[in-house]
Amino acid sequence: MRPSRAVDLAAVVALAAMSAIAVGYRPSAALPDLVELRPGAFHYRASGDFTRDGKPARAPLATATIPRTLAVMRHQVTEADYRRCVDAGACETVDGDAADRPVVKVSWRDAHAYASWLSQQTGTHFRLPTDEEWTFAAGSRFQDDALPDSAYDGDPGHRALALYEVAADRRAATDKEPQPIGTFGANEHGLVDLAGNVWEWTDSCFVRGVIETSGAVRPTLVDCRVRVVAGRHRAYMPDFIRDARTGGCSAGALPSNLGFRLVRDDRWPALRSSL
Repeated sequence: MRPSRAVDLAAVVALAAMSAIAVGYRPSAALPDLVELRPGAFHYRASGDFTRDGKPARAPLATATIPRTLAVMRHQVTEADYRRCVDAGACETVDGDAADRPVVKVSWRDAHAYASWLSQQTGTHFRLPTDEEWTFAAGSRFQDDALPDSAYDGDPGHRALALYEVAADRRAATDKEPQPIGTFGANEHGLVDLAGNVWEWTDSCFVRGVIETSGAVRPTLVDCRVRVVAGRHRAYMPDFIRDARTGGCSAGALPSNLGFRLVRDDRWPALRSSL
């Protein structure tokens, strides 16, 4: 019988860790400031576009579970953090090298490249959070982005007006330029600047689905060329877009700035030095 995928993956990870130890792997960078959140469950409104009986429908609410400790960067990756990856030749060039401002105008691909570089430098696996993980970490800073009831009454005119009013309110309430780390304060978990004026890339793909009579969701499209961007509201951006203000938003109101923070992936063993 062929071994399961999980067993195969575990074997590959173990082999990689053993190989690193054998050559005396030594981390070359310090770990970022992380906040550890205990496992838990919470109410979560799914991201994506949904229909019911052929008409636009509000995304369903469900109970999401974070099954293990979630270690999240206290603040967004800064310009200075990202600059070290650029200088190492592992990341694309961006403007700025300030230690007190979040890096912006980075694509999902840029964020993914930085996570890979940081993992290599620290010996600890980092990745972008899923939309569910970001929402859990955001806590009270997460704002339910469901449209008002008028957007779902079947009248296209009412829906267009609701979308316009929501987008106008969001634009009016948003400062345009990135602000120093800590400007928007900390949430109840000690994470700063969540839902400030820098939206954050997640690893979640754009989903379109149908809500069945039973309430179950049947996905009709999962597009990983488009990713969920979380902040004061959610939006859906192609993975190569660096600046939302130049266009390219696949769905939702335009974010002001695109940045990111990472989570530690505890499913992967850290690489330890044998010295």
